[in-house]
Amino acid sequence: MRLALLGTSVALAATAIGATAAQAEDGGEGNITIDKVVVNGGKPVVVGTTKVVSAKVSVTASDDSGIAKTTYISAFGPKPNFAQIRADDGDITCVKVSATTSTCSGTLTFDLQASTGFVNNSAAATWNLGTLVSANDYDCIHRDAATTFKVQRYSMLTVNASPEPVKKGRTITVTGKLSRANWEDNQYHGYTNQSVKLQFRKKGSNTCTTVKTIKSNSTGNLKTTVTASTDGYFRYSFAGTTTTPAVSATGDFVDVQ
Repeated sequence: MRLALLGTSVALAATAIGATAAQAEDGGEGNITIDKVVVNGGKPVVVGTTKVVSAKVSVTASDDSGIAKTTYISAFGPKPNFAQIRADDGDITCVKVSATTSTCSGTLTFDLQASTGFVNNSAAATWNLGTLVSANDYDCIHRDAATTFKVQRYSMLTVNASPEPVKKGRTITVTGKLSRANWEDNQYHGYTNQSVKLQFRKKGSNTCTTVKTIKSNSTGNLKTTVTASTDGYFRYSFAGTTTTPAVSATGDFVDVQ
């Protein structure tokens, strides 16, 4: 199965990658303006291999006559990737902020099991969010890129430090694996040749210190050694890329005797 994106209905709520509206004059007439567009609360939309992911979207617009409706909200990634919701389907709800301003909200759905709108790993990219808003006096405004947002492939990171316990001064071997979702076979595969930090948190402390930085191998595996000095937790931490979010493994405790 490949990743599929479909528009679904939602109640109001404004969330899903945030940014103010772009200034490009795409079309429209009158003095209506798009003031703010928010996608997924300003965060990337991160999609794994099985779960449906919803991204809330809000469009805030103003006109001296008041806002009538937002006709549609469309998201476009590298072709043929897309997702859309429409007011005529009941998927967009508008709420007045004032006599001149309203916020219209809906939810875009990213569904790997859907049968239309198929995409593949190329969907991990920067997407455009387009919309059409109308005012009560029939003014309207259309933007193909009212804002942009990222769609990313869910990432996972593991760690194992051994032996446990270990004598002070002996060698500790720390292994792990960095992997991410593949939307073409719905599996997780190793993320290769990526810089990953090995970090240590001393027992009783809340601060992680970077010990060294290594790279994942051709299968996404990680392996390095350190000298045992004191009780604490080892973890791997990945800073992320444009297509893959940052992730840190849960710390593995080592008892140094």
